Amino acid sequence: MTPSKILNSMRVAPVAAMLAVGALASGPVILLPQKAMAEGPASVADLAERLAGAVVNISTSRSTGGDNAGRVPMPKLPEGSPLQEFFDDFFQEQPGTEPTPRQAQSLGSGFVIDAEEGIIVTNNHVISEGGQIVVNFTDGGKLDAELLGVDTKTDIAVLKVDASKRTLMDVSFGDSDKMRIGDWVMAIGNPFGLGGTVTVGIVSARNREIGSGPYDDFIQTDAAINRGNSGGPLFNMDGEVIGINTAIISPTGGSIGIGFSIPSSLAINVVNQLREFGETRRGWLGVRIQEVTDDIAESLGMDKAVGAMVSGVIEGGPVDDGSIQAGDVITHFDGKQIVHMRDLPRIVAESPVGEEVDVTVIRKGEEKTVRVKLGRLEDSEKLASAEGTENNAEEPSSGPVSAAAVLGMHFAPLDDDTRGEFEISADISGVVVTEVDENSAAAEKGVTPGDVIVEIAQATVSSPKEVLDRLEELKGQGRRNALLMLASKTGELRFVTLRMD
Repeated sequence: MTPSKILNSMRVAPVAAMLAVGALASGPVILLPQKAMAEGPASVADLAERLAGAVVNISTSRSTGGDNAGRVPMPKLPEGSPLQEFFDDFFQEQPGTEPTPRQAQSLGSGFVIDAEEGIIVTNNHVISEGGQIVVNFTDGGKLDAELLGVDTKTDIAVLKVDASKRTLMDVSFGDSDKMRIGDWVMAIGNPFGLGGTVTVGIVSARNREIGSGPYDDFIQTDAAINRGNSGGPLFNMDGEVIGINTAIISPTGGSIGIGFSIPSSLAINVVNQLREFGETRRGWLGVRIQEVTDDIAESLGMDKAVGAMVSGVIEGGPVDDGSIQAGDVITHFDGKQIVHMRDLPRIVAESPVGEEVDVTVIRKGEEKTVRVKLGRLEDSEKLASAEGTENNAEEPSSGPVSAAAVLGMHFAPLDDDTRGEFEISADISGVVVTEVDENSAAAEKGVTPGDVIVEIAQATVSSPKEVLDRLEELKGQGRRNALLMLASKTGELRFVTLRMD
């Protein structure tokens, strides 16, 4: 079971082993005043009392039909046992009656963000099994809920209840970007179905990636959250929601002080779109990207490995006009710095569809700023699936050149014979890799026969001789790495760096 395994009622990431804490390294000792160590944090009783009414329990139920799936099997009894009749009545349906439908239930948490409209936020995985959704309030009252919309990518769901049937209390979102590591936070939720439970802790870390989706950017907290807390709020000390509790890491399923919350900075836009449209409408740039490694940064002459490298441009997408090209490294988007590759999808998705933004790229060693108009991410799937299926571009001609080998790769011209042998798409041009030596640098980087070398150090190549000449040119410049753009047989691009020394 992987650390990102998701379980209903609380997404739990089990771990196989626990880390032991060793002795502290020697160094200067900082002594805190005895009074500060004894007092601890101030009471949060007033805050909890004020907020508890806006936090709700979410229960769902659905019929599983009349079969015996999931039922406890009838125990085997000795022949003639006086308990036989009792167990027959308990475990078997009466003759002539229809099988009794059984109800499957799940529990989670949520919170009211608009008392007048009856809007409630929770996790998608809390209500994803379908069936009737019931909102349970702290005073024992209940209301059926309507599902306005869900977003599986961020695990957020928005519900609506009839606010005319009872007086509701609501809470508001705060700014999670202002939270610092060490700030106090408070969680209220429904752990294990126990009802309103308050726990307190601190922000343990920010920008956590746990492999749960494309926009991982979690707040980590040591405030105790357990199964059933999913969808509940994480408050700052001003009583504002700065996170939605959604996952824990635990070897047992219980809290060990490592919980994760969706930051409000990510959730607010999603919630607003689900309220208004019943779906998300995310910005889309239309590029494939990969991480900028140290080797890639060195080969491009960059001081450090930052940004997101464009490995391909989606045909028909927003930047299919040449404004952004394969090989570009995106370092800033709409004024926001892209430090890691994973920063770009989240920042782009949070941008409005149709908005024009400035994108800063490093292209062939020079920094450029281009202006692009964003498309809609939800439109990208059909474009991506259709990309490359209808392309009538003519195959470039290749002159008679000899095969060659270097850096553990053997390559040949991409002609009719090699194109047919490796089943390479007609719209790909370059030099085909025909063989890769075992234990070579190319093999270690995942280069395989049938890959096509499209560019070397952002210069196109069309023959084995051009490959050799370009590598010699790079060596003459004192380069230790060669940046290769490779195309798969279906046309998907990626970049690899191979050491030349």
